[in-house]
Amino acid sequence: MLNIPTQSFPAPSSQQRVAPSGQSGRGKVALKPGHSLMDWIRFSKSGKDLTGLRGRLIEVTQEELQKHNTREDCWTCIRGMVYNVTPYMDYHPGGEEELMKAAGIDGTGLFDQVHRWVNYESMLKECLVGRMATKPTTAIKGTHTHTHTPTPTVSLWILKLRPLYDWFQTDVTVHVVVYTKRKVNPYTLIHDRNLCEGPLAYSCSLTVTFPTVHTAFSVGKIQISIRKKAKGKWTSLGQPLEFHNTFLRKKDRAPYYRHCVMVSKTEVNHNTHLFRLQLPRGTIMHVPVGKHVYLKAFIQDSEIVRPYTPVVQHMAIASHQSSQDSDLYLMIKVYPDGVFTQHLNSLHTGDRIYVSGPEGMFTVRPLRDVTHLYLLAAGTGFTPMARLIQLALQNTDTIRHTGLLFFNQREEDILWRCELDELAANNDSFQVEYVLSEPCESWTGRKGRVEESMLQDFLNRPDGSKCYACVCGPAAFTDLTIGLLKQQGFSEGELCAFQG
Repeated sequence: MLNIPTQSFPAPSSQQRVAPSGQSGRGKVALKPGHSLMDWIRFSKSGKDLTGLRGRLIEVTQEELQKHNTREDCWTCIRGMVYNVTPYMDYHPGGEEELMKAAGIDGTGLFDQVHRWVNYESMLKECLVGRMATKPTTAIKGTHTHTHTPTPTVSLWILKLRPLYDWFQTDVTVHVVVYTKRKVNPYTLIHDRNLCEGPLAYSCSLTVTFPTVHTAFSVGKIQISIRKKAKGKWTSLGQPLEFHNTFLRKKDRAPYYRHCVMVSKTEVNHNTHLFRLQLPRGTIMHVPVGKHVYLKAFIQDSEIVRPYTPVVQHMAIASHQSSQDSDLYLMIKVYPDGVFTQHLNSLHTGDRIYVSGPEGMFTVRPLRDVTHLYLLAAGTGFTPMARLIQLALQNTDTIRHTGLLFFNQREEDILWRCELDELAANNDSFQVEYVLSEPCESWTGRKGRVEESMLQDFLNRPDGSKCYACVCGPAAFTDLTIGLLKQQGFSEGELCAFQG
């Protein structure tokens, strides 16, 4: 019997992950009427045979996969599972051409490059043909030929970096100590079941009740202290949970989702809200600047996952926000035909939603010596910029000037305009300008779309300065803006493109 995986595996990428500065990811195509996500969900659940195999699951050889490489008969393989994506062609937001790149081949690499966060297992469940057949190993003299699943190789440097854990106790407390073998960034530490750091994740999975976490970041030591219910000596820490004492690249493991509570929903403008989500009791998790989280919900029996970048609670008090506040604040635009955002908008205070840990490739390391930071955002591409502004204003000794050029259609679309204006009025090092593509007659600010003369006027590169620019918005906006910035003399190392 085939072992069909049921756990989704959206990997650590998103619509707002960092891309090479010249790439902003795939573009979307205009779908035919009746071919939205909900239309696909209804069609896939209609009972029609979408595989052509009448419900059978088969093992697919490489030779068989290669035969199905046309628009009318298109199979592809993702992580060892083969799907007939022919019925999905007209529903794919990236268009037919994008899917055909993986026709008849293993499309895992192509899939990961563009939209690895997508929960393809749920989306294509009814299109599952079967599993790729494993190849027999070459027979060695004196042994039996056998088939096996290849074991991932582990680099020697990963083994050297592998953290260790130990524990000790008194009559009333138990202490679990993790030695990371490197300095620990306090903002990459997650405590509940998992301890995660950087591009690698170490999991120390034990059931504990509301422990205290102590960290010595400079020497790479994390200590979890647990108070016993009754005095006495423990003979062991108990039965470890799944993934205990494992050390993997984060991209090789599925995100761990926490059941978070919606505390509040505040209107930002006519179609955007600020959702405040509370982590489970006993969980400590800080999302680093520029990272995102995945939200997961089950809608009409389908699992849907979307990435969102946390913002600060309020721009005007960003620099005074309590470090003890570990709630997540997500600024989300609710689309009239958006399956996921409409579901979010229907939630009430106290309702729950699944939230992953921090994901994404962005790092603040390039900002260490920056003196002039320029942020160019369109629409909800503002979200990663909110905390970058906070970071910059907390490091004014280094970053002497931060400028935000904010593009929107109409005046009522501008997110947090009052807060941004107040921040600029109270901080000489911060400048914000708004650009509208559909302004009203009374609008006196900048008009139009991003173009060369506008950037020439906005950007200032004094002698001896070190500049850095971040861009986030729709793919077309990002592509154009990155190109214009390069024309203004920005190098690849001075540019960051968030995919939006």
